[in-house]
Amino acid sequence: MGVPTTRAGRFPAGWKRDRMTWIKPSFLWMMYRCGWATKEDQQTVLALEITREGFEWALRHACLSHYNARVHPDRETWKRQLGRAVARVQWDPERDLHLAPLPHRSLQLGLRGEAARRYADEWLVGVTDVTQLAHDVHRLVRARDLDAASRLLPDERPYPTDGGLLAHLVA
Repeated sequence: MGVPTTRAGRFPAGWKRDRMTWIKPSFLWMMYRCGWATKEDQQTVLALEITREGFEWALRHACLSHYNARVHPDRETWKRQLGRAVARVQWDPERDLHLAPLPHRSLQLGLRGEAARRYADEWLVGVTDVTQLAHDVHRLVRARDLDAASRLLPDERPYPTDGGLLAHLVA
């Protein structure tokens, strides 16, 4: 689906809007997941730009993907919330250039149902194929030129939010 999505600048009609899909805002976490764009069926990596309104709508409608006693009154309540939620959040270890885990976490945002449809048909505003960037950074990492590899990385900063947006999603 990567090439048709890039060409059209949006998800084509054949993209399955009824399945869970994941937004992974971290470039290096995505490289960990797709093996620098070498894993089977993951050889194309896209950077998708969505509206801030859409991203925040998904966060407001999300549930943690795991039970957390500090957030949920009990496991049964969490299971009910997760079953109804159109979005889920998990916090995975951020990665370094060697794809080793770092001590801080990155948000992964799963979308299904209404959220997946809105993502595909309303929130998406830009599509960029970053497969070559993945290969270029990986080549530099393999050559042990970490400074040059770092300079190619996308500029990533913590997402600015008010305290309430993520309060129900703390890990």
